[in-house]
Amino acid sequence: MEPIDLTLTVSGTTPMFPGSPQPQFISWSNLKEDGYNLELLFLSSHTGTHMDAPFHFVNKGSKIHEIPVGRLLGRAILVKIPKGANQTITKRDLLAFEHQHRRIPENASVFFHTGWQRFLRDSAYFMENPGLSEAAAKYLASKNANLVGIDAPSIDCGNNLQFPVHKILSRNDVLIVENLANLGRLDDGFDFTILPLKLRDATGSPVRAVAF
Repeated sequence: MEPIDLTLTVSGTTPMFPGSPQPQFISWSNLKEDGYNLELLFLSSHTGTHMDAPFHFVNKGSKIHEIPVGRLLGRAILVKIPKGANQTITKRDLLAFEHQHRRIPENASVFFHTGWQRFLRDSAYFMENPGLSEAAAKYLASKNANLVGIDAPSIDCGNNLQFPVHKILSRNDVLIVENLANLGRLDDGFDFTILPLKLRDATGSPVRAVAF
């Protein structure tokens, strides 16, 4: 299979969560004056397709630079489950997936394709997105999930600003990847590599996410 890029391009126009700074690419050097081109980057560590380290919501949680490389690649399960504005992916949905397809094993990396990415340029994208229910998050945590990814800007529903799912997963050392693209091009099982920058003490990082 050809590699499939699951990553949003980061630019000055990348949609950002309300209140977050817009990315800026600041010219620093140029060929004419310095002999080379170089830019400075100003952006949130949670820009575009990105990973949340447990430290994002748990003070004693792992930070981005502490995540073992072995957790950033492997085999993934894709759960295709269309969801609309503020709809939750429930534990019942997960049990139905296991009944119809296959059991989600211990230490799994699970990616959710809801179809929400099609609203990326819509004003409702960040405030009405679907996400996991608390029961679904606890179910995945009970299986010691390695990583949970979604094609929405948050693993929590957009109308829940208490971020309970982030907190459940982070307390259980589950990695979170948000704003994944192109999940609709994948089948149920695939290999993945998701590489954050090795930023010391950071709560998150933009990633390059690829499926094989």
